Amino acid sequence: MLTLYRAHLQTLVLFFLFHLSKPVCVEVPSDTEAVLGDFMRLTCISCMPREEVKAKTSVDWYFTPKSENNSTNDKLHIFRFENEKPSVVDEHFSNRLVWNGSHDMQDVSIRIQNVTDSDRGFYQCLIHRTFEFGFFTPTFSTEKNFTLDVKKKASTDAAAIYSQIMMYVLLVFLTFWLLVEMVYCYRKISKSDEQAQDTAY
Repeated sequence: MLTLYRAHLQTLVLFFLFHLSKPVCVEVPSDTEAVLGDFMRLTCISCMPREEVKAKTSVDWYFTPKSENNSTNDKLHIFRFENEKPSVVDEHFSNRLVWNGSHDMQDVSIRIQNVTDSDRGFYQCLIHRTFEFGFFTPTFSTEKNFTLDVKKKASTDAAAIYSQIMMYVLLVFLTFWLLVEMVYCYRKISKSDEQAQDTAY
């Protein structure tokens, strides 16, 4: 009976830990290689240091196209998100830019539909935050930059393939280990119940 009680207690603790856990914000860099004719997510993440602090966030995306002779043109304002309203600013990206961020405005990414050769170049994500501390409202800005290249076909990444193989191997191993643990716990509980019944008689 004691073993059964411990098993139930451990299950209950794991259940509460699972439900009390919150998603963690991680600032990851954006991919820098797009495939012609496909969609491309331009990742821009700026984590809030404290979730309980209220902040008004707006984001502006800029694009500097890269021409064939490797010279850069003027910076273009292509996208703005403010007051929960996304808006495409530049006509070149009309009907091709889609908001792909999160509701808490920590992830302020966008997505390009139907990537073209003219989409290669330098992208800039500029985040403005105004924090609310009563009458004191400080303003901070964060900037994320990366250069996007457009290719006709997706290049094969050996590291990505290796990581996928390792992930599947680890998944199979953990599943097997879980089955072994379940059988072990079941046998221990059954043996404990049998001993308790023998003691009762």
